[in-house]
Formats: sequence, C-alpha cells, structure tokens
Amino acid sequence: MPMSKGSNVVVAAPAVRIELGWRSGAGVPDADASALLLVSGKVRSDADFVFYNQSAHASGAVRHEGKRSADGQVTDTISVDLARVEPAIENVVLAASSDGGSFGQVPGLYIRVLDAANGAEIARYDSADASVETAFVLGELYRRQGAWKFRAVGQGYGSGLAGLATDYGITVDEPQTPAPTPAPAPAPAVTPAPASPVAAPVTAPPPPPPTAPPQQPVRLTKVTLTKAAPSVSLAKQGGTSGSMRVNLNWEVRKQFKGWGSKLGRAVAQHADLDLDLCALYELTDGRKGVVQALGNAFGALNRPPYIHLDGDDRTGAVSSGENLTINLDHMKDLRRVLIFVTIYEGARSFADLHATVTLQPQFGAAVDFSLDECTVPSTVCALALITNTGSDLTVQREARYLVPERGVSPQRTVDYAYGWGMNWTPGRK
Repeated sequence: MPMSKGSNVVVAAPAVRIELGWRSGAGVPDADASALLLVSGKVRSDADFVFYNQSAHASGAVRHEGKRSADGQVTDTISVDLARVEPAIENVVLAASSDGGSFGQVPGLYIRVLDAANGAEIARYDSADASVETAFVLGELYRRQGAWKFRAVGQGYGSGLAGLATDYGITVDEPQTPAPTPAPAPAPAVTPAPASPVAAPVTAPPPPPPTAPPQQPVRLTKVTLTKAAPSVSLAKQGGTSGSMRVNLNWEVRKQFKGWGSKLGRAVAQHADLDLDLCALYELTDGRKGVVQALGNAFGALNRPPYIHLDGDDRTGAVSSGENLTINLDHMKDLRRVLIFVTIYEGARSFADLHATVTLQPQFGAAVDFSLDECTVPSTVCALALITNTGSDLTVQREARYLVPERGVSPQRTVDYAYGWGMNWTPGRK
C-alpha cells in the first residue's frame, strides 16, 4: 500500500518486518536502519535503541536483522514482534542514517512494512524530498486505542545518527578532544618547619560503599573490512570482553525467470540451499576442534571451546541467517579461530550467491564485510580468522573461496589451507 508523508494505516499483523531499501551504485552512500522504543517521546535508557552495534532489544520484540544486496538493490531489515512490545512502549521510531554522504545522494529510498508470517506488504512509503540530511525518520509504529498503526514520517536530521539518537535521549559516546596541558607553575620556596612531637596515628574513615558503574554510552562507530583494509584490532574497538555474535546472511545474487529449463532448475536448486557456518578452533593448551552442525558439534559457550553454534538455518534470506557466539571473556584460552562456511546441499558452488558477514561484540564496534563474487567451483569459503596475539584479538577478513580436491571434504580442505592438522571422519546431521 503506497503512502504519502503523514498518512497512517492500521497494522493488523502480530509481527512485522521493516525493510529499508535503496538503489546502489557508484558514489551512493551506505545507509543503516535503526529503531527507537519510546515512552513519552524519549527512550527510557540507551537499551531502547536497536541498531548495528546493539542488534536486539532486551524484550526480544525488536531485532536488527542485517543488510542484503542483490541486483543493484540494497535492503536493511528490522523485525518487530508487536505482540511482545512492552505495554509501556508507545512508539517504535524507524530511522536510517547515511555513511559517506547525505540522503539526497541515495536514490530510490523507501520503507516497507511486511507481514512477518507471509511477506505480504502492509505499507510502503517512498521518500522523494531528501537533500542534505544524514539521518532520516522514515516512519513509526504507534499504539492507538489498543491497536498498532504505521505512520509515514519523512523527517530528516543534518547531524547524522548521533544527532538523531541524542534528540530521543540516547547518551552517545563521541571522541573527546583532550584539553591542553597547562604549563607547570613555579615551585614555592620551602621553609623548614620547626621540630614537633610525633602525633598519634589517625584512623582512616571506612571507604564508601561501592556504587553501581555508570551506564556506558552508546558507541555509533562500526568497521567495514575490505581488501585494502582487511583487519581490525578488537582491543582498540573496546571489544575484548563479553560475547561476540558472528552472523552470516546470504541470498541469491541473480534472479531467473522461467521454469522447466536449466535456469528454472537453478532457481529450484537455490530454493533448497543449505549453508553451514562453522569454526575451527585452537586453544592455548593445544587442543583443536571444529564447531559445526555436522555431527551435532554445536560447541559450548561457558566451557571449552567457548564457541557455540546457535542452530542450523536452511534459509538465510527469511530469518536471521546462521549465527555462532564466541565468549570473549575467555580470550586468554583461545589461540585462533577460523570462521568458515560450507555448502551442505542445494548448490554446487557459491556462484550467484551474495553473503554478508557481521561480527558483533557485546562491547565495541560491529565489524562487517561482504564476500566477493565466486568465480571458481567452490563449496567452502574461509570467512574470517580471529587471532590472539597475547594482548589483543585481531579479526582478519579472509573471504577466500577454496576448491576441494576429489574425495576431500570441505572441512579437510580448510584444515589443509590453514594448517590445523586435524584427523577427520565422515559425519552427518
């Protein structure tokens, strides 16, 4: 249902997907979707802000699902389970921020509200009047007489995501310019004091009771790894504690029309595509292993290997993709971790697939990158190598497609390429 600015529509679906989209191209800035859960026009705390560095609300009602690109179109998606939104929340503001330019340089900007159950479009608003804005409120979900409605807003900010977040009550962590160091004052002349009797020791007052640490401000920075800049230090980003979620999303890059042909069979084949996110690990005590769905080797978060695979997603395009979590509180126990993906069934190679990898530390900036186009008959791709240097964790973008030799499994192929030196036996799931 196309909408004009300021109009509204009833949202009868109990859960929706909010899709922010635009056309990609040379010189087009990147954009990111976000959501703010409001009471009386403000967030209750920074936890009510859902975006790329804070991908899920504590209630589970709002999640940032991630970005996809195909056929010159980019989408960034937020899921909202309206039935789980806390009763105190009056509005869910749906916004976007640009990176590397203004929204006047972003063609075809729109927001769509889709029924999460069947993908049916409930509402669509196309923005046509953006200019110098670097943040944009495209719409909002709000309660009215016990029901949810969606309003097309189209209000921009020239101060970026930081300005938008601050306007709604978010505390933003921005780099501070250190104050100049004052010149030292001349030392005063010292006059010897007359001798006096030694005073009795004074008992120090008891220390004050500990106070709760102040809430950490929201960090709006993120890191995108490229061929020119393929690595990042997690310590410099403040992300070496808590947990780190690794997400893989994918979709078919090319859309074919027609059935009953080779192209039609390719579509049917991709519809049954099953990719598996995996991790080879080496602990500092020398133990090595693999975390994967094959053989139900899902790992564990609070005991070795401190890596856990959340589940086995066979869709990639209609849910949150494949996810695994790394316990960074045990970084001293991890020597290296190689994140990789294999094709379990549904395709003979990664050709025509587009995949995005996001590493989201609990504290610190998100790290993401896209895979290059696959031009070889590869069924396994090394995604990222995480290495413990002793004082830091570094993330290295690999994006390396590997071609297994005849009779050699994808897992063993990765092992050979990175020198893990493990023994492999056949497995199934």
